[in-house]
Amino acid sequence: MIPFNRPFYPPTTLKFIQDSLATNHISGDGKYSHKIKQFFDQKFGLRYNLMTTSCTDALELIALTIDLKKEDEVILPSYTFVSTANPFLLRGAKLIFADSCNDSPNIDLDHVRQLITKKTKAIVIVHYAGIPCDIEKLIKIKKDFSTIYIVEDAAQCVDSFYKGTPLGSFGDFSAFSFHETKNISCGEGGLFVSKEKSNYHKAEIIREKGTNRMSFIRGEVNKYGWKTIGSSFLPSDILAAILWAQLQEMGEIKSNRKKIWNNYYEGLECLESSGKIIRPKFSPQADHNAHIFYLITRSETERNQLIQFLAERSIKASFHYLSLHKSNFFKSKTGNDSLPNSDKYTSCLVRLPMFNQMNIRKSNKVIENIQAFFK
Repeated sequence: MIPFNRPFYPPTTLKFIQDSLATNHISGDGKYSHKIKQFFDQKFGLRYNLMTTSCTDALELIALTIDLKKEDEVILPSYTFVSTANPFLLRGAKLIFADSCNDSPNIDLDHVRQLITKKTKAIVIVHYAGIPCDIEKLIKIKKDFSTIYIVEDAAQCVDSFYKGTPLGSFGDFSAFSFHETKNISCGEGGLFVSKEKSNYHKAEIIREKGTNRMSFIRGEVNKYGWKTIGSSFLPSDILAAILWAQLQEMGEIKSNRKKIWNNYYEGLECLESSGKIIRPKFSPQADHNAHIFYLITRSETERNQLIQFLAERSIKASFHYLSLHKSNFFKSKTGNDSLPNSDKYTSCLVRLPMFNQMNIRKSNKVIENIQAFFK
C-alpha cells in the first residue's frame, strides 16, 4: 500500500520531548516555544510571531486583532478549507467568496478587485499547495487599498518563497499550520504572524486570555490584569519540542519532497501533452515546498474513476476541498454566485501520495498506474 500521507518524526524527537519535560515547564511559551519563535524570526524574517494551537486558532487570533464588526466584509477564496472562513464568520463578518484562477486553484485576484467595496475590511488569500498566488497583483491591491488588511492563510507554505521572499510575509498578517498532514508538523499547531509591532502586542494580550501577562513576565509591569477580550491559544511546550525536531530537518524534508514532486511532474508530462490531464502551474520565480502534487482531470466522473482505479492497486489518492459557497451550511446564506473555476477544482482535482519517506520507486509506481488508467 502506498498511503496518501505518512507523518515523519526525526530520531531526535524523543530527545527534545524529554528535555522539555526536564524543564518542568510544559505549558505554553516554554523553552522550545521560544526556540520556534527565534527560528521563524532568524530564518524567515517573521519577527512578530506567536505559536498557537492550530492554524485555525492563528486565523481566529487575526480576526480578533483586526476588530471585525458585523457590517464588515471579508473576501476569501471559495476553494479552501473551512478554517479559512470560520474565524471571520465567528466575529460576525460577511463572507464574500472569490473564484479561483482558470489555470490554478489559487484565488483569482482580478475577481477579488471586482468584489472590493467600502465595507471590505480584509482580504484573505490562500497559497494553495505552497505555490504562491499572483504576488504582483496582491502587492498592487495592497497599494491601491491600503486600509484593507491582507491576510495570508499560509497553512501549506512553510519554506515556500517568491523571488526569495518567504510566503507569509507579503500581507499584514499570516497564519501557518503544523498539522500532521503538513511538511513540518507537531500533530496540531500553528503560528500567528503580524507585520506590525502594534498588532503583535494586541494579539499577545488576546492570546493570553485578554491579559497583559506577558508584559508582567518580561518585568514591564508589577502585576497583570484583564485588558480586553481574549482566549487561550498557547500550545504545550511538548508540541513545540516535537516541532523543533522537525525544523532541524526542514532542508532535507523539502529536498526529499521536491524529488518526488519533480518526478511526478516530469513523469506525467505526456498525459498533459495529449490533453488528458493538467499539471500544476507556477511562476519560475516561485520556490515552492512541494507540499501537494495535484492534477486536474477532464470531468468529475473521470476523477472519481481514477481515484478508484488507484485504490484497487493499493495507491491512496484523494480529492480536496468542496467549494464553500456551495456547502450545505453556507448556500442558504447567499445568492447563487457563479464561481466556475472553484467548482472545477472541486470536481476534477486529484492529489497524489506525497510524504517525506516516499521514494522514486513508489512515485514511479503511481505514475505508471495513472498512465495505465488513461490508455
